[in-house]
Amino acid sequence: MKFKTTLILLAVFIVLLGFVLFIEKKPKPEGTGPEEKLVALAAADIQKISLKRDAETLTFKKDDQGEWMILEPMEVKADPFELDGLASTLSDLRIERVVERDKPDPAKYEIPKKEVALWVKGQEAPVRVLLGMDNPIDGTVYARKDGDPRIVLLSSAIKTAVEKKLFDFRQKDVFRFETKDVQAIELRAKDLAWKARRKDDGWLLEWPVRALAKDMKINGLLDALSGLKAKEFAAEDKKPEDVKKNGLDKAEYAVILKMPTANREIVFALHKAADKTYATTSQSTKIIVPETDILPDLGQPPSELRETKVVVFAGWQASKLAFKKGGLALTVTKAANDKWYFDAAQKDEADPAKVESLIRRIEALESAEFVDAPKSAAEYGLDKPDAEVTVWTKDTLGEKPVEKSVTVIVGKVDKDKKAAVRNARLDYLFKVDASFLDDFPKEKKDWKAPEPDKKDEKK
Repeated sequence: MKFKTTLILLAVFIVLLGFVLFIEKKPKPEGTGPEEKLVALAAADIQKISLKRDAETLTFKKDDQGEWMILEPMEVKADPFELDGLASTLSDLRIERVVERDKPDPAKYEIPKKEVALWVKGQEAPVRVLLGMDNPIDGTVYARKDGDPRIVLLSSAIKTAVEKKLFDFRQKDVFRFETKDVQAIELRAKDLAWKARRKDDGWLLEWPVRALAKDMKINGLLDALSGLKAKEFAAEDKKPEDVKKNGLDKAEYAVILKMPTANREIVFALHKAADKTYATTSQSTKIIVPETDILPDLGQPPSELRETKVVVFAGWQASKLAFKKGGLALTVTKAANDKWYFDAAQKDEADPAKVESLIRRIEALESAEFVDAPKSAAEYGLDKPDAEVTVWTKDTLGEKPVEKSVTVIVGKVDKDKKAAVRNARLDYLFKVDASFLDDFPKEKKDWKAPEPDKKDEKK
């Protein structure tokens, strides 16, 4: 029985395959070239789009700044990526096949089931395309254009474009701000609070401890807040009752962002209730349910935001190093030929392997323990430091080279082989693995470049 069924299915498959091949090889009606278009416009010239489908009409229009807005069924900002994509699709409609040319009956193809209208720059009357039912064989769509009597088939791509929901076309990152403008951030929660501010080009924790912050963590948090996208809109024009209904009057998290140069302060309120996170800001009328849950990021304690490296710099950008220990003082500079020299005349060459090894060790210094309020420098040997290392860097990636320096001051080594060190710009101390001291030179000759091998003299 099963074998018989298999034979029947195989026969049906062969018949269908033959039919498809026949359709594919069948010559197209005369006048239908591979590049014939029903609509051929420049997408950038489309200023307004209207989609009519069933009882719903969606209308989009560019404002004076060229930004897309939704006008119907509500007036809100549109997602520029979605609208540019829609304009691109609708501006270039290639005819797959001409079905009928002379006095066709559009109703036979359920035309107009949907209507697309495009207003183009410099033209008063819109270009209208009327869409009908799907072709059951290949999913193409029956269509005709106003002023063109033909019934044609268009790619199924137009169906995908015009059947998207209103939500798909909406701008979802409704809280966007420029993260570079934020100069200070404060987080308040039930069992958690911290403050940080920009210092130079990095971040400094100010409370509950004054310490370097991990730039990547703070900037990542700001990027996440700025890029919050709505999965749904809980309120369009929030009122006190909306705020209370979604628990935002007593929000779990409040994040205050200060932007003095832009004369702005934004307060984010976020709260989780019934397995949904709700978010709003002091400068937005909307309450959203974000696509991603940012609360775990906000819930990080200050200890996880704290920078554990003694100094933060890019070792590959190092251009100069100064070393002091006892009576030994060495300074080496990297020349344009990428070699290191003790002198400006570039005659006294240093060993690049040893210089760069110490730079890498300094760059990698990481705290095993913080000493936030040292009672005395003498206790850690930092009243009379054992050594001092300064590294200068030069960043040439921007318009102008940026030069910076970091200095590590070295104190005592304890019984656990942890060295007390201090970043010269900070008040607190670090205890680090003392193995980096092995790369310290004892004499200048330790860093001298090795003599080149001499070739055996020919006899």
